[in-house]
Amino acid sequence: MGRVTERRRVLRIRAGAQDHRADTLVAEEPLEIRLNGRPLAITMRTPGDDFALAIGFLVSEGVVARADEVASVVYCAGATVDGSNTYNVVDVALAPGVPVPDITLERNVYTSSSCGLCGKASLDAVRTATRLPIDPDAGPRPTPELLASLPDRLRAGQAVFDRTGGLHAAALFDAEGELLDVREDVGRHNAVDKLVGRALRAGELPLADRILMVSGRASFELAQKAVMAGIPVLAAVSAPSSLAVDLAAESGLTLVGFLRGDSMNVYAGEDRIDLSSRTNAVSGAVR
Repeated sequence: MGRVTERRRVLRIRAGAQDHRADTLVAEEPLEIRLNGRPLAITMRTPGDDFALAIGFLVSEGVVARADEVASVVYCAGATVDGSNTYNVVDVALAPGVPVPDITLERNVYTSSSCGLCGKASLDAVRTATRLPIDPDAGPRPTPELLASLPDRLRAGQAVFDRTGGLHAAALFDAEGELLDVREDVGRHNAVDKLVGRALRAGELPLADRILMVSGRASFELAQKAVMAGIPVLAAVSAPSSLAVDLAAESGLTLVGFLRGDSMNVYAGEDRIDLSSRTNAVSGAVR
């Protein structure tokens, strides 16, 4: 396996003083995901939890939704002259009887650490593909106070970020705000895939009683991954995209953005937020 961090010599300049020293950087390497031996996607990721990442990616693509639909996950020989294993190629074999999608040039995608599934902005496709629809009348009903506590709890679980300052994170919380799992990666969509893949392998999908918290913005692809995994609440410390809000509204996903301190914006699914304790709440006009 590749290392999560690497050391590099840097010139550090502080208040005019200069010195050379070693700095800890987050590792970034390509991962090729194969399905039944055929190339499906390449993503730039932080090594670690590669099997979970590959399976979580297949959940978001609508290929699998249950643990028994995956027969095996293995590393393949990498693209080296001597055929040695680079641990940068993962092959997922589907169980007998599980439909294999048509892997065409149009479907084969390259995902970067910044954009996720660029261009796959089809609300109809997500609604049609999901096998774990969100029940708008079920799932956690977090209070604003509980939501406000999640960023600090997420940050406390970011072990590698403390050493590098260069990773995104995604975490799953239960309805009481207890941190259940946290994953870090150079790509926030990879971090979510790692969470979902681990949950599928444990037989926990759909994640209908969980809250997903991400360390950055809430893009369409992150909302898509939440919907495909049956997660009813997605919270982010930064802004959502317009398409993410549209998807959340149409799929029953509660989408919370700009979650900072005791402030937040609820962009969709506000009926799921428990406001009973906020007796002095005042409704404001949209400006």
